[in-house]
Amino acid sequence: MFILPTQWLKVERVHYKTGAGIKVLQISDIHIEHIRIPASRLTRLIKTERPSYIVITGDFTELAPYLHKMQRYIKELASAGVPILAVYGNHDHHLPPDALKQLTKILEGAGVRLLHNEVLDQGHYQFIGIDDWTSKKSDPEHAFAKADSSKPSIVLTHDPNVVLHIKDSFAYLMAGHFHGMQFHLPFLFKYLKKGALPAAGIYKGMHRMENGMIYISKGISQTGTNARFLIRSEVTIHQL
Repeated sequence: MFILPTQWLKVERVHYKTGAGIKVLQISDIHIEHIRIPASRLTRLIKTERPSYIVITGDFTELAPYLHKMQRYIKELASAGVPILAVYGNHDHHLPPDALKQLTKILEGAGVRLLHNEVLDQGHYQFIGIDDWTSKKSDPEHAFAKADSSKPSIVLTHDPNVVLHIKDSFAYLMAGHFHGMQFHLPFLFKYLKKGALPAAGIYKGMHRMENGMIYISKGISQTGTNARFLIRSEVTIHQL
């Protein structure tokens, strides 16, 4: 009950019309020091599903000695030939500055497009990457500054609490951070201070917010204790 959910990958499937007409595979919370889902399992899924994009919504690692393992993992994912977009999470910002620069070099060297509070225009739709809210790296106003309001905006971020501070409308937002509680115990987030969303019972799955639809991944890996309880590791296929 504790160990198998970390290895038993669940592929969630979400359909939500944004007008973008794309398929996106979301991977969140890799935490390479704890992950029990091999990259080969994901590359097989990528080759089967043939998504338009892979998006990674933060938390690669917080431990510099694991950067080489992260490099091997991301190269395996990139070998599938699908464009990869990513944002950083709070654990990434725990890295020393030199190690964070090394992580950036590793990701960009594998072809990953990191988004730091900015817009990536893709023609008739756009991605907006917002850096981590917990780490005080988020700047939603700057991120949306060059956005085209006539195009569907797909927001990538790590901590979904940032949605409460976004003033602009968006079509869809993908986040992670909460691991679906990881240990799925009733009322857990009433005692753990994780922000306004989980305190209100919003910590996984789809939710309609005032300015757009959001999806919170349960994450593919673990943080802290390397175990899960009544909540499986997840990647998500979004039909947008």
